[in-house]
Amino acid sequence: MFATGSGRLYGGDSGSSFAGGFNSADGVIAVELTMSRHNHDPKYVPMFDVDPVDLRFTGVPRGEEIHFEGESAALPGVRFNTILTRINDSDAPPPGEVGADGISNGLYSIHIRMLDGIDAGNTGVMMLQDGSIRGGDAFFDYIGAYSSANGRWKGEIVNREHTPSRGERPVFGGHEVGIGFSGTYDGDGAEGEATALVGKRSIRFKAVLRKLVEVAD
Repeated sequence: MFATGSGRLYGGDSGSSFAGGFNSADGVIAVELTMSRHNHDPKYVPMFDVDPVDLRFTGVPRGEEIHFEGESAALPGVRFNTILTRINDSDAPPPGEVGADGISNGLYSIHIRMLDGIDAGNTGVMMLQDGSIRGGDAFFDYIGAYSSANGRWKGEIVNREHTPSRGERPVFGGHEVGIGFSGTYDGDGAEGEATALVGKRSIRFKAVLRKLVEVAD
């Protein structure tokens, strides 16, 4: 989840994206989000049958975490808990240079397919903002930077496991992975080829990004 100084929230996981806002008063944080599915693979089982679905949460900080309880008018009688833990991005690379016609700030879905005969892939979301990358999925978070101009972009990402994948993502699971990429973009999204260094192994993959929400702030 990516929080802006103006009170907007953008985020997601391997199957859905989240966009909405928050405010804080008397130590209580109130959140309203719309959850929309971006992964339409028939093998993927979504959390809810309703799509999109509006969600409401209230939460309080507890140490390094924020604990929320939520509900939705579209799901009567269903309540759920959510815990947010801040991601350490102190070692993220500095933002890259973005030209006047560079790739637009926004929340993007990312769909990855391995190359060179490796039968594996992944999906998640990625926030692009002024040359910086923040993103993640059900098991990994991504921090990085990019430069873009004249329909071309390139950058670097560090992929880190925040929740044990237990073999569900056998290529990156258990590793902190450095990734370099380059490719093209337009008004709807971007694509590129990347090389990931997994231990001593070099793995190539193709990534396709689709813009879900444009971000102005």
